[in-house]
Amino acid sequence: MKEQAINIPCPICGAEGSVSMLTHIDEIPYFGEHTQVTILCHACNWRQTDFIPAEGKKAGGWSMLIDDEEKLRARVVRSSSCTVSIPELDLQVNPGSSSTGYVSNVEGVINRFQEIINMVERDLVAQFATANDGEKDELMTQMASLQSMTLTLQNIGQPDAESITLELLDPHGHSMILHEDASERALTQEELASLPVGPDPAVFSKEEAGV
Repeated sequence: MKEQAINIPCPICGAEGSVSMLTHIDEIPYFGEHTQVTILCHACNWRQTDFIPAEGKKAGGWSMLIDDEEKLRARVVRSSSCTVSIPELDLQVNPGSSSTGYVSNVEGVINRFQEIINMVERDLVAQFATANDGEKDELMTQMASLQSMTLTLQNIGQPDAESITLELLDPHGHSMILHEDASERALTQEELASLPVGPDPAVFSKEEAGV
């Protein structure tokens, strides 16, 4: 792993001379050689990670039906420009300005969705204490919906459990589901026009990373 200083102020704390870039070249099966790039600030400990494939990639979408336990172990490469969704549950996570990439498996991605659901549920419980009767009814409906999502996610891969689809949409084409049953497709023009792309791609340029 190689570390080098970057002459930019930290985008979070504004500190000068504290930002470095770590690069690590690795081989992911079926994904090919890639460079893991991490930008970090030694002053406030902010960090952001992304993946740059050695070969140019086209914008694309990946999806896989999760209908058995074995598929929970499938490798997932998610870049900072990727939108992740589970259409059956109307769940979607879009990349923001501080979005970061990661390598996980399907179960790990589902756990990330569960963490978001838990966070939203805690917020609804806090609101319930000061809500009026009409607002409480709406909050109860939302909490019931979240609990239903939780039950579905917890039972994924079990016999007779409801199946879900994991979908990755990446305008930069750096994301992938590594499984023989996963399918790849091109993004439509409408998707390309509407999908967010995450952090400034200049931060993770091939030139700066030495790719």
